[in-house]
Amino acid sequence: MGVVRVLSTDTIKALKSSDHEIDLTPWDLRFLLASSNKKGLLYHHQVAANQIQRLKHSLSSALAFFQPLAGRLKITEHRDHMVSCSVTCNNAGVLFIHAIAENTFVADILEPIYVPPIVDSLFAFIGVNNYEGTSKPLLGVQVTELVDGVFIGCTFNHVVVDGKSLWHFINSWAEISRNCCHHQIRKLPTLERWFPNDIQRPIQFSFSMEPQKNQFDDEKIYLSERVFHFTKEKITQLKSKVNAKTSTIKISSLQALLTHLWCSVIRSKQVDPQEEVHNIFVIGVRPRFVPPLPEDYFGNAVVTCVVKMKAGELLEEGGLYKGACEMNKLIASHSDEKLKNQYESWLRNPTFVRQASTTDNNFLIISSSPWFDVYGNDFGWGKPVAVRSGYKINGFVSVFAGIEEGSIDLQVCLPYKILEAMGNDLQFMDVVFN
Repeated sequence: MGVVRVLSTDTIKALKSSDHEIDLTPWDLRFLLASSNKKGLLYHHQVAANQIQRLKHSLSSALAFFQPLAGRLKITEHRDHMVSCSVTCNNAGVLFIHAIAENTFVADILEPIYVPPIVDSLFAFIGVNNYEGTSKPLLGVQVTELVDGVFIGCTFNHVVVDGKSLWHFINSWAEISRNCCHHQIRKLPTLERWFPNDIQRPIQFSFSMEPQKNQFDDEKIYLSERVFHFTKEKITQLKSKVNAKTSTIKISSLQALLTHLWCSVIRSKQVDPQEEVHNIFVIGVRPRFVPPLPEDYFGNAVVTCVVKMKAGELLEEGGLYKGACEMNKLIASHSDEKLKNQYESWLRNPTFVRQASTTDNNFLIISSSPWFDVYGNDFGWGKPVAVRSGYKINGFVSVFAGIEEGSIDLQVCLPYKILEAMGNDLQFMDVVFN
């Protein structure tokens, strides 16, 4: 595989714009110190010059509906070392990179057991933190031509969007492109953020933009990524096996599958049985409020959950069921009241998502969802053949719908020797489609 060569860079602005500011919520602000969110789609189709132009025009049309993405962050300083942060919808534009990987085929990305390193080069803004969105675009698109295909890599500022919003935008962009730049979309986003009635806006909080030491940079070469594919049939069997142990709690397919993965990671790492291990995952809150937030609420509407267990407890007989139950109960506990209390708690004591240490043995971090429409993204030349995440940190798991209906892909980032051990873990691989 060759290197990626940039052919051109452009700034794409929204076809129509209106200058306004959007105050941000604790759900948004907590991502200021984190890295951007990177998702990419692989197509078995060679793009012509006119199709690159169509992507630019349709992107401009899509941004008219999603104006925050074409804006910039604005961090305002107040008295007593406090700041506030908003998105200013000034139509400064998004970055569009047209690149080529001359010796790379679709099969070079699809077929290897491990995600090839070149995938990292198919995304814009490597090593950029979200707070840098004051000067850098909040969206970077890189369209990379392969020998027999194309990869569309999208890098989103996580302060502005969560996974649901991110895919809403990509779905809408593809819809406009597919319809030859017909400037309409089926699902309009709700751009207004949610605030309790009595809250003072914009939210003021203490924050430092001093560069964070990122331990990940020192150890990147030791991390590998592997995509495990699970068919609908295997997932159903696993779910039935877990639910056979209870009649009171209904474990979902995803809860069973993610706990199955967690068990294998702990086995493969050979964690001390008495050591506490953490499974960190995010859940969407839109339907959990009373009344619910709009389904097409555009912004962050996720909270972080952490299941903590002793490693030995997870790996003993019945550990899979026990771990899945803990996950199930934690998710169910997030009522309207609890979520509002968490929101107000952040106002009193702001906390921020930071890059975890790559050497930490005890964390699994799960992101994204199989419910997002990934394979419906037809830009006018057919559906994608694969989706990939560009976020690379130890213990990070990206969850995607698989290409066949009801299947699920897990893109797992861990040290190579751990992924190899998982590949040799018969208990785990029995559910994986080889």
